Amino acid sequence: MSARPVKRSLTLKGHRTSVSLEDAFWREFQSIAAEDGKAINALAAEIDADRGTDSGLASAIRVYVLNRAKQR
Repeated sequence: MSARPVKRSLTLKGHRTSVSLEDAFWREFQSIAAEDGKAINALAAEIDADRGTDSGLASAIRVYVLNRAKQR
């Protein structure tokens, strides 16, 4: 398991992009998508649409994962 961020590829609105996430965040992000019955790209697109302009997509995903973990 890597504590360093690793680039991961996503497709948002038909365009390829990448986010740098640590393994733990990526695995939990995948688990959340599966739990919600969504494709990882669909969940990333929802987070991207809600994040505004103050944060990057990777940061928004980390905060989303953290908030979901706190809800449990």
